[in-house]
Amino acid sequence: MNAMPPAAAEKFGAAQPMRRVEDSRLLQGRGRYTDDIVVEGMLHAIVLRSPYAAARIISLSTGAALAMPGVHAVITGADIKAAGLGGIGCILPLPNTDGTPRHDPPRPVLADGVVRHVGDPVAFIVADSLEQARNAAEAVEVAYEPGDAVSDLLAALEPGAPLVWPDAPLNTCFRWGAGDAAATEAQFARASHVTRLSVVNNRVVVASMETRAALGEWQDGRFTLTTNTQGGWGLKARIAGAFGIPDASLRIVTPDVGGGFGMKAFLYPEQLLVLYAARLLGRPVKWNSGRSEAFLSDTHGRDNVTHGELALDAEGKFLALRVKTVANMGAYLSLFGPFIPTVAGSGVLAGVYGFKAIRADVTGVYTHTVPIDAYRGAGRPEANYVVERLIDTAARELGIDRAELRRRNMVPPSAMPYTTPMGKVYDSGEFERILDVALARMDWAGFPARRAESEARGRKRGIGMSYYLEATGGGPTERAEIKFTPDGFVDVYVGTQSNGQGHETAYTMLTSARLGIPVERIRVIQGDTDRIPVGGGTGGARSLYSEGTAIYATADAVIDRGRRAAGDVLEASAGDIEFEAGRFAIAGTDRGIGILDLAAALHARSTEGASESEILSLDAAEVVKIPAHTFPNGCHMVEVEVDPETGSVAILRYLVVDDVGVAINPMIVRGQVHGGVAQGFGQAVCERTSYDPQTAQLLAGSFMDYALPRASDLPDIEVEFVEVPCGTNPLGVKGAGEAGTVGSPPAIINAIVDALDGRSLDMPATPEVVWRTLRAA
Repeated sequence: MNAMPPAAAEKFGAAQPMRRVEDSRLLQGRGRYTDDIVVEGMLHAIVLRSPYAAARIISLSTGAALAMPGVHAVITGADIKAAGLGGIGCILPLPNTDGTPRHDPPRPVLADGVVRHVGDPVAFIVADSLEQARNAAEAVEVAYEPGDAVSDLLAALEPGAPLVWPDAPLNTCFRWGAGDAAATEAQFARASHVTRLSVVNNRVVVASMETRAALGEWQDGRFTLTTNTQGGWGLKARIAGAFGIPDASLRIVTPDVGGGFGMKAFLYPEQLLVLYAARLLGRPVKWNSGRSEAFLSDTHGRDNVTHGELALDAEGKFLALRVKTVANMGAYLSLFGPFIPTVAGSGVLAGVYGFKAIRADVTGVYTHTVPIDAYRGAGRPEANYVVERLIDTAARELGIDRAELRRRNMVPPSAMPYTTPMGKVYDSGEFERILDVALARMDWAGFPARRAESEARGRKRGIGMSYYLEATGGGPTERAEIKFTPDGFVDVYVGTQSNGQGHETAYTMLTSARLGIPVERIRVIQGDTDRIPVGGGTGGARSLYSEGTAIYATADAVIDRGRRAAGDVLEASAGDIEFEAGRFAIAGTDRGIGILDLAAALHARSTEGASESEILSLDAAEVVKIPAHTFPNGCHMVEVEVDPETGSVAILRYLVVDDVGVAINPMIVRGQVHGGVAQGFGQAVCERTSYDPQTAQLLAGSFMDYALPRASDLPDIEVEFVEVPCGTNPLGVKGAGEAGTVGSPPAIINAIVDALDGRSLDMPATPEVVWRTLRAA
């Protein structure tokens, strides 16, 4: 389907494949990212990072560096401590299963005499130029006493393993559980068959296109932080708290952002350091991460080992699920780190299936590695992976067709709203229908002939599927504001933050459809905590349904105000005014006025000296509650071919049939699914974050060693929608931004396992791993 240009969107409203309004600006190089911003008198900063994963700092000498040309400051942990600047803590309250508090370590802004992972920040050097700062960093003299380190999460739990924190025995951060353990045990006791499988969810580096950056300014007793975030509002209170200042003394500005994927939602030391240095020196200070530096300082994702058990009755019906996960937290707890493998992941373990009971237990473990936090999907891909791998394994053990085993256990539409054993309430879903569409579209029944054709060429062909469901999340409220400007435009202020997802287009479409305003007259404004007082930010695939709900509520307020104003202009009662397709009119007459003309008339009054009481306005702002999750779901199917001589895997075909509720802009949704599938493919097949087991040095610390998927690795990804409107928001949408990463890893690995005649393997299924699996057999 061809996408309609922006100018045509006013004729069609929402649910159309409109081209993205922001693309013209971005493709012409007119985007404005944090590192593009240059202010008068700006200084440049470099972070000196630890080359050791575990070491005590014996001495740190800054004199030689401070004496170098252009150097203004070399800030150390001692300086930060003397200034009383607070550290970075985890904000998630997560007690142990027995009710005792988890281990909650401090995370200093700069090393407090001990470094706990390679890349731990030790000093912050500020100079006139980046080159001068780099030279000075090399002149800082640090004497380390290296210690033993551990990077593997299972090895970290062994008695005698090096301790990241001396007061955390066996490197244990928490032991958490959810679900009815007694009911789960009872179901396992009556099971006719139990399938058991242990899986690895490998650690991944986020590697967003734009690296992290921060620019700090201090003027007239007030901070301004310009930084690439997923919403500055969530950081504002924490930064103000670290400095001991009122929230009003800090402004956070987020310009264009080149990718986030969860990683840019968190508070990092550098954001505090540029502000501290700016106040110390009285000049703006900017820091921008290098690519290799990002490997050592950005949060990583995943890194779990899970043992799963699936109990079935004699008819192949699922009785219960039991999972035990060990989750790597890294050396420190990031902002939401413990939440991801626990609350976020366990909530969707039921998937689309009618389990009678589920029990999940998670152990959080410290290692001498970069902290772990949310990465696209944030716990839901990990949960879906173990469930869908278990189902394929059970089908193989029982001799039941994989699709049939899923079908007989799916929750039917008649059961909606359906409450899972983990407490989630699904409002809608037609899972079996979507499975059938995928089977037909993929020609699942015709696979044996295609497999025979591959065998004739000496190749091994496999087909795999996974059915995913995820719960979108985010803040409990969202805000929107609509202002009609004197220049004839409509400004829509939003509390989310685009990282490249197409927010400007989606919000423009919603506003245009609701108010009948041409899209070329709508401007979306985001990313400034002074201009937008509150916002939930972007994460958990929450943006469209939460901000869209707020935009709808605000548009309704605009219409209510417009009826009164139009009645005043048209000399009629507000109760007699109707609104349709961007026009207010007196009911039963042809007398009316367009909404933009009405706004212009009201602005004209204000310039003609009318008293304040006489001036009416269409401007409105609303904060709405977002009480419910949405539950996007769908079926991924993939066909692969394996070369048994080399172990290389070729993806021959990839199909997704998705229920994302109402697709406001199908073209954007398809793009989101494509990106998620590509990231899931990367984790499944090529991304390996390797640490040296003895020293915890990151071995895959650049794109020379860390393999991201390339365009040539994937075929065209087919995406089809089956729209089952969500009943918990007025748009009927279900979050779609993370769905691709939830369904793709198990579908790909299930296909590879099928090609290998049922021989199991772990991600990433690199050619070496596949080749060794074949040879071991």
